Amino acid sequence: MKNLLFISIILIACSHPRVEQAKVPVNESNTGNTTSAAVQEKPSAESDKKVERDTVPLSATARSMERQGMVNVQRLDPSIEVSLMYSRPDNFTGRVLYDDLREGYLHPKAAQALIKAQKRLKELRPDLSLIIFDATRPMSIQQKMWDVVKNTPKYFYVSNPARGGGMHNYGMAVDISICKVGGDTIPMGAKVDFMGDLSHIDREAQLVAQHRITAEAKANRELLREAMAAGGFRPLRTEWWHFNLCSRQEAKKLYKVIK
Repeated sequence: MKNLLFISIILIACSHPRVEQAKVPVNESNTGNTTSAAVQEKPSAESDKKVERDTVPLSATARSMERQGMVNVQRLDPSIEVSLMYSRPDNFTGRVLYDDLREGYLHPKAAQALIKAQKRLKELRPDLSLIIFDATRPMSIQQKMWDVVKNTPKYFYVSNPARGGGMHNYGMAVDISICKVGGDTIPMGAKVDFMGDLSHIDREAQLVAQHRITAEAKANRELLREAMAAGGFRPLRTEWWHFNLCSRQEAKKLYKVIK
């Protein structure tokens, strides 16, 4: 009888495990605890930008760019900033020229070159970024710009569409500056698209001596040129912000005009 009672006690104990043995580890998701590295990890600013770009429908102009072989630079390198000046009225025309375009499109070759330029800038100044003010420009927009300056002393700042347009019209040029990451542009001595000698890169030393631009602005322009040169871009003498990847002759021979 004693043996039977002892066996019964053992069976009852085994069938009722201690409560603490059933506890869930503290890092499991159903505890509400977010201390694990996987839960704490937040999307980067660049990944946030990518998600936003991927969910916004393409405009008619953007679709046209892609059909003609151009690529959205920020899809290749989200760290490059874009603020198209012709999507706003504060440009030399005083008008909005891009009704529905907000992205910076370039020929794939030029886009890859710009990524190299951004990499070089980040090596020199991790706190800074390139910022695109204009990239591929349809010839229809080029015509609107030309109509503003033709028969004026400013005509030579805009390429004549009747002569094949300019490098922007082939996706092989970019208007660009430098900004602080997530912040404002740094001083360059003259606004992007300012038509005057303050924008001429071959007069910078004289402009500093005359106190018309600062030494800081001159150094910033030199930084921009060094970064862009790393990608193979060449500056334009009369516009500190404008860079071409190839010559006009090469563009006309090898590439198509963007309509």
